[in-house]
Amino acid sequence: MQQKQNRKLRRWELALLLGVAVAALAGVWLDGQQSALADKVIRLHVIAHSDSPEDQALKLQVRDRILAESGELLSGGATLEQARAALQASLAELAGIGAEAVGEAGYSYPVTASLEDGVWFPTKQYPDFALPAGRYTALRLVIGDGGGQNWWCVVFPPLCLGSVTETAAQAAAEGGFSQEEIALLTGEEGGYVVKFKAIELWEQLRGWLEERSSA
Repeated sequence: MQQKQNRKLRRWELALLLGVAVAALAGVWLDGQQSALADKVIRLHVIAHSDSPEDQALKLQVRDRILAESGELLSGGATLEQARAALQASLAELAGIGAEAVGEAGYSYPVTASLEDGVWFPTKQYPDFALPAGRYTALRLVIGDGGGQNWWCVVFPPLCLGSVTETAAQAAAEGGFSQEEIALLTGEEGGYVVKFKAIELWEQLRGWLEERSSA
């Protein structure tokens, strides 16, 4: 009886180890896909002062001004390195433009601007493209206390500029994306949301495993 129970336990352990191994292999592949996209984009992250309707509306006004200014800064054909350098050199100017929008709306909140690496974003779907969960470089605008809900999209390539007449696929191609990456970004190859959600679940599982191993 004891031997039978031991055999059952070993089968269960083997199944668990096999599942972890498969998840790890899939996770490596998913991480590679997310990293390939993350290495080619700069996100825009605007954080509101609070969750009040007024502060949330103000956040969108600041967003619109920053997107318009970013479109002027990042000329067509710029590389990621050139875009990063242009944004880094213009942080004080961007913060000032954000503060100007705040003042015009009748508020006195300060606005800070920074370019940060390794900022975590969840999976996000937009009208004609999507990006997987993961860590990205981000242009961050914080309004006042930064205690409210945030808005995020992509400032480079200009996938979120309302004034841009080209499609997300065209903007991505100009930003150096491969055809495979564009297909993943825009969903042309199908199943992209499922893949992106899998990346998010993998990141959560990996975080849980790291916590367990360090406990």
